[in-house]
Amino acid sequence: MHILDILNSRPTTFSFEFFPPKTDVAAAELFEAIKELEPLHPAWVSVTYGAGGGTRARTHDLVVKIKQTTACDPMPHLTCIYHTEAEIYDILEMYTKAGVSNILALGGDPPRDKPDYDRSRDSFRFAEQLVQYIRQFRDRHAGREHPDPRGFGIGVAGFPEGHPGTPNRLEEMDYLKRKVDAGAEFIVTQLFFENRDFYDFRERCELAGIRVPIIAGIMPITSLGGMKTIAQLALGARVPAALLKAVDRCRGNAESIRRVGIHWATEQCRDLLDHRVRGLHFYTLNKSTATREIYANLGVSDSLSLT
Repeated sequence: MHILDILNSRPTTFSFEFFPPKTDVAAAELFEAIKELEPLHPAWVSVTYGAGGGTRARTHDLVVKIKQTTACDPMPHLTCIYHTEAEIYDILEMYTKAGVSNILALGGDPPRDKPDYDRSRDSFRFAEQLVQYIRQFRDRHAGREHPDPRGFGIGVAGFPEGHPGTPNRLEEMDYLKRKVDAGAEFIVTQLFFENRDFYDFRERCELAGIRVPIIAGIMPITSLGGMKTIAQLALGARVPAALLKAVDRCRGNAESIRRVGIHWATEQCRDLLDHRVRGLHFYTLNKSTATREIYANLGVSDSLSLT
């Protein structure tokens, strides 16, 4: 089902993000987490995409396995970097045959093991071009083999704290508007810890003429190591001083840090729901406990209870 259809049928959606496991043990742990999260009835789940090599095959395999063996509707990430047009075409063909309904189109980060990678090898330089190509693929293949005659629903990323590669915030909104004009139907934001950043971003989107639904990305801090992971995954993510002070008061106690992080994320979600956010997207890090606790703290039994 297209995510836009889901968004249009509900006041708020809840969704989760997973990343492809690198080992059999990690894969088993992930599917245990998915089994624990399934009763929450997420509107959809996303699967991240590596910067190159075998991690990409793991993304494709994970997406298909989730589609075939769980009740979750997977949305794969797809990036421009390290891809030719022919490779993108083959991936879209594969997802069409697997019955995947939505794709999150991203520019992508350079492969960490290839710091001198030449971007001229890539058929698409920017997410706007990838969105346009997916839309053209969808239009050419409408009704053929895909369970939805409209083909793929298309989403893109947004950055409430600013895109790390675009210091000029006015230009950043121009780029986002071009992605939407190219065919993007919804926006999923990078994680953030200050809701005022999200509200400011939402207002700037409105001023720029961007009218598609905006889904808020939430990642609870559950450990000191998790804070370092966030710094790696979300370049430029700002951890507010108030949150840092709360973590510091824990004096290194792991359980106290976890509780502080979950409380902070819960209050974020409560405030976002009060301000009519279109969706909450939880970056789970392939775990289920924090997300389930946030649901419980909000008094939400599952994702359908707000419909």
